[in-house]
Amino acid sequence: MNETIWGRWLRPLGSRRWRWVTFIVLLGVALLLRLGVWQLYRLQERRASNDLLAAQLAQPPLPLTGQEDPALLLAMADRQVAAAGQFDYDHQYLILLQPWEGQTGVYLVTPLLLDENSAILVNRGWLPQREAVNARQYDQANPALVEGVIQLSQVARYGSAAEPSQTFQPEQYRIEIELMQAQLPYTLLPVYIQQTPTGGEPTLPYRLPQEIDLSEGSHLSYALQWFSFAIMLAIGYVYYVQQQEKKGTREA
Repeated sequence: MNETIWGRWLRPLGSRRWRWVTFIVLLGVALLLRLGVWQLYRLQERRASNDLLAAQLAQPPLPLTGQEDPALLLAMADRQVAAAGQFDYDHQYLILLQPWEGQTGVYLVTPLLLDENSAILVNRGWLPQREAVNARQYDQANPALVEGVIQLSQVARYGSAAEPSQTFQPEQYRIEIELMQAQLPYTLLPVYIQQTPTGGEPTLPYRLPQEIDLSEGSHLSYALQWFSFAIMLAIGYVYYVQQQEKKGTREA
């Protein structure tokens, strides 16, 4: 039985007529299988990331003092934190072109001095564009207690990064801590705090809700698609060769 199957379906694949085509098809099947395995690997990474995020969310707010290890902070994205200090409104930033429910406005980003030498940027919320010139009327009283979540520095998605400037530039297009550090007289932590809503009626500046995504994405469905394509290519090629061989036999 096995010899019959080999002779009728598989043996022609290694013949002089088909061997190079078979080689190319095998490469295609291997590539499709590799893409499927890669999606399964991405799925494992996503699950591990979700587990880490869920563990971060379950912990109580971490008090920041300015003495934290920068490397540890960079691994704490979305971690709830609390910090006490003095807002430096003289070095407050307006992050331009920020949308909110169909409107364009700005984010208020203010350094919070944790001690004499260190500070952390705080995204205090969104203001409509018409209020940007009056941003100082939204100053909070000092000393201030801030609660929110850790966010990582933003970088340009397209094009080259801007060159750091020593001159304070209050209008920016993203919260890029490295650029802002060059403009400030104290050391910034390598992350910033996004103040989150505390409940009650929202007031300006509107604080940004924490966006949590614990889904597994489409990695599993993509993996199944790639594996299906590999199977269809292999079976389709064998069937095509079989039909061509039959056709050649009839013509002979």
